[in-house]
Amino acid sequence: MRPTLRQLQYLVAIADTGKFGDAAKRVNVSQPSLSAQVAEMETELGATLIERGRHGALLTPIGVELVRRARLILQDMEDFKTVARRDTDGLSGRMRVGVLPTIGPYLLPNATRQLHGRFPDLRFNVREERTIDLYGHLNEGMFDFIISVPDAHEGMATATLFEENLWICTASDNPLAHPRGPVKLADLKGRTLLSLGHWHRLNLMIQSIARDAKAHVSAEYDGSSLDSARQMAEMGAGVAVLPSLYALTERRRDPGLMIRRIDHPSARRKIALIWRPTSNIADRMTILTDVFRDAAEDILSLETEQDRVSVK
Repeated sequence: MRPTLRQLQYLVAIADTGKFGDAAKRVNVSQPSLSAQVAEMETELGATLIERGRHGALLTPIGVELVRRARLILQDMEDFKTVARRDTDGLSGRMRVGVLPTIGPYLLPNATRQLHGRFPDLRFNVREERTIDLYGHLNEGMFDFIISVPDAHEGMATATLFEENLWICTASDNPLAHPRGPVKLADLKGRTLLSLGHWHRLNLMIQSIARDAKAHVSAEYDGSSLDSARQMAEMGAGVAVLPSLYALTERRRDPGLMIRRIDHPSARRKIALIWRPTSNIADRMTILTDVFRDAAEDILSLETEQDRVSVK
């Protein structure tokens, strides 16, 4: 019995997508070829790994266990190749990065430009996921490192990148839009706060702020993105609560955006670079940490200036 690495990749792709067709697209092969390879692996192993039907492709109990082990094997192979590719002075090859959707689009563009300038042979595969999924997939070897909140990833190695505040965003005719400087929790009393879905960790912070401020989180709106929460606030549906990187990036693009920082210790979160302590690229995390910190500082440096701005 000798399943190939390619067959293991096909199995993992099916597990991730739930469909043979989507899995074939992900690994750039035809669906018949992928199906044949997986069937051959099942024959060699003497076990059914996938339940096939009109509903898609479901893993059998033994399939679930073998997928977990396949991820570890594939991660070991990636680590093997990474060691072979890299030199003693820099970074090269392809790194798989997991990131929170409330961070990635605002931090990564500047950081990746800096890294490409310094390390032209370095490439990133980036995937946005929920906090709980980032932890599981980092632990399983799907990611080389992630960017997330450190307190949700016990047992991992971390390097703090930055701390960011939370901001409110309102419609232009909302009374909260016009005073100068930060907003106090008392100013939010009785207000309707707009949050992302309950599966986002940011939602827990907003729920806590609502309790402390005697405000309430909208039961009629369950946002899927920061953009949608902001747009609903601008339409007068409530007060959106947004993290610094997003709020300040959007304010830079749109000077008319009505934002104010929330002045309270609970309205602040720490973001870190996180990796497995056993990772063979742990010694390269210092380089990455410095670059991501610089990229964040470029945006967060606008915070003091924005605090002084009277929203017009």
